[in-house]
Amino acid sequence: MAQEKENILPSLLPAGGSETVTALAHYYRAEIARMAGWRDRIDRTSNWAITVVAALLSITLSTPSSHHGVLLFAMLLVYLLLMIEARRYRFFDVYRYRVRQFERHYFAQIFSPMPDFSANWLQILGQNLREPKFFISYADAFSRRLRRNYIWMFLILLLAWVLKISTPGLQAENISRTLARSLQEILQTARLGPIPGGVVLVCVALFYTWLVWAPRRTHQDSEEIGVGEVHV
Repeated sequence: MAQEKENILPSLLPAGGSETVTALAHYYRAEIARMAGWRDRIDRTSNWAITVVAALLSITLSTPSSHHGVLLFAMLLVYLLLMIEARRYRFFDVYRYRVRQFERHYFAQIFSPMPDFSANWLQILGQNLREPKFFISYADAFSRRLRRNYIWMFLILLLAWVLKISTPGLQAENISRTLARSLQEILQTARLGPIPGGVVLVCVALFYTWLVWAPRRTHQDSEEIGVGEVHV
């Protein structure tokens, strides 16, 4: 029985150059499809975030009776979507790496050959297939998506929130004043239920300070990058 398995298994592998090229072509198409699938998931999350921002901005700025807490809730929702997108981006990065391996070391060599250009790239790719690992940490993925897309959504929400709490006409009807007269009035407007306005202002300031700092820092946790296999 063991002898029969030994005779069968080698026949499943490519027997010549043309079969190897065919196998590589089909595998490349499969990786392209998986990369495109994760790219689509990332885009869907970004679209959800944009929809949330647009919808809640419309709600809170259209009527004076709408509470400014709606914008704070929008910030939390966008932050949750950013966390989801950072996780999806880590998977996308794995399949993008494999596609780039083919493009850089195989197709580029066909179009513009270079001597001894990463001759062991197939061994590296094979090892990644046997033990798939992430190439980017969750923190770095989070920072990258925040820097490229989400920071602008957070800034729009912040500007709308500042406008809401500093403009009495957007907080109560039959008021024509465009700006609050004092800091005390802003603090009173910024109250969120039993939470004082000063506490709300400090929390928002700390949150946005962290958002500005997060994309600038570099994450060097190599253990996080290598923990766990990539799975779909």
